[in-house]
This record gives sequence, structure tokens and C-alpha cells, in this order.
Amino acid sequence: MNQENKTIKICVAANDKDVNAEIDARFGRCGYFVFFTIQDKKIINTEIARNSGASQGGGAGIRAAEQLGEARADILIAERIGPKAENILEQLNIKIVKKAGIVKAVVEEYIKE
Repeated sequence: MNQENKTIKICVAANDKDVNAEIDARFGRCGYFVFFTIQDKKIINTEIARNSGASQGGGAGIRAAEQLGEARADILIAERIGPKAENILEQLNIKIVKKAGIVKAVVEEYIKE
């Protein structure tokens, strides 16, 4: 990540409301989003929000993608993303990074790149 001095917001699809949770395999139906505000390659703030799309009958991925847009996320880290949600994220200029692992560890690894 070569965005020195710029503040960015990274969202991670998590299976629990904890920075040490696993990245959820299902973006649209993940239980929580963990938002990290990054400045100068350091985590300066962390927020956790329930995924409002998780309980929807259909269109969960689309609603989840819209929630990220409303939260002004710059980057999404998730294991898998459906094509409709991926299309929405691209329209919102949210960069997609597909990874698995522990939420905070993956973010720390990503910001070192």
C-alpha cells in the first residue's frame, strides 16, 4: 500500500464483532463489518458495525455493498464476493482485496505492502 500521509478506510467482512475474528467467507451474509481508519500506515481508529444485508432474503450482497458506500470505505477485504456486489463496489470505487485469515492481522499485513 503506497498511500503515505493519506487517510483511508478499510472494511473487513468478519464473522464476529471482534478484530481478532476470522474473515467471513460470505461477504453479503457476513455478520459484521470491521472498519479500520489508516493514516501513515498505522491504524488510528476501529469501528464495528452489523451488516445490514445479512438478514435480507435476497440481495444481501447488494445491500452490504451499499452499506460500505454509505460508510465511505475505500477498500474492502473479504474472502469471496458475489458478482452483483462486486459490480456495486466497483461503481462506488471501493477497491476489493480477496483474502482469508484473522481480521486485524490481514489488515496489518496489507498496510505494510
